[in-house]
Amino acid sequence: MNSANFEKRYFLLPRAGIGHLRFILESYDGLAFARTLDRQEALVEIAFPVSRSADVDVLLKALTVEIGLQEVPVPKQVPPL
Repeated sequence: MNSANFEKRYFLLPRAGIGHLRFILESYDGLAFARTLDRQEALVEIAFPVSRSADVDVLLKALTVEIGLQEVPVPKQVPPL
């Protein structure tokens, strides 16, 4: 699958919540993937198939309340994979 089939969104969260976020996303087996862009700021990128956008929206809204996700604009520099 190429990257054009994926949507990416960016979030800040409490640093202690990064592991919890990964655990939750992994439990949904392929729904979405997280990568930490900045450990100090706790900035994460969440990528997911465009076809699963509605499901991911529901999950991210719940995680906003549960672990304090805060969506932010695309960072000026995003490191390549």
